[in-house]
Amino acid sequence: MNSKRLKQFTVLLVEDEKKLASLLKNAISNYFYNFETAQNGEEGIEKFLLLKPDIVITDITMPKMTGLQMASKIKEINENIPIIILSAFSDTDKLINAIDVGVVKYFIKPFDPDELLEYIDKLTLQMQSKIIQLYGGYSFNKATASLYKDQKYIHLSKKERLFIGLLLEADTNDSWQSKIITNKFIKNTLWGNQEITDAGIRAFIKRLRAKTSKNLIKNIKGKGYKIELN
Repeated sequence: MNSKRLKQFTVLLVEDEKKLASLLKNAISNYFYNFETAQNGEEGIEKFLLLKPDIVITDITMPKMTGLQMASKIKEINENIPIIILSAFSDTDKLINAIDVGVVKYFIKPFDPDELLEYIDKLTLQMQSKIIQLYGGYSFNKATASLYKDQKYIHLSKKERLFIGLLLEADTNDSWQSKIITNKFIKNTLWGNQEITDAGIRAFIKRLRAKTSKNLIKNIKGKGYKIELN
């Protein structure tokens, strides 16, 4: 287990069984940069928006909002967030629906916290391989489509996250490089059939630069845009 790697990640646990939530927090929370809990789906959504966790762990059967309902709403906010389901044997039929929501793993209660930690360790290894170091202390996690400045989360719109993702590609050695994308490619990919002018694209990039740095997104005259790597 790589404790140093785990210390880079924030985990949100949504569990209405207080004893289980306390058990898991006591058993594994110290391995992470931040480990927060919520007692139901509604509180889970609130804390997800506030904390911007890298991984969500949730029970299925909860008051106010089920774990699957919450997972579906989280996927609408960021479809790349890994969600792990905790389930009782009686919830087996519901796990079929969990596949449609896009959960990455489920654990049947009771389970050993060390098994959960071991899985998260493997998951973060996959996620870390997709963290790209950018110019000026910025980093982008391709696994979760999340941008950070010195490990502090920066809120981006769905189009902004997708745009940064488009500017990055992996070579055959799984190392990341920047690529130039044209206005036409940006229009087709981000706006599809919607009307958007070149001036509209420039305004979009100007807003993104205002959130980050004017030097992060570079204009390649006559060609398009690229992102500056570290």
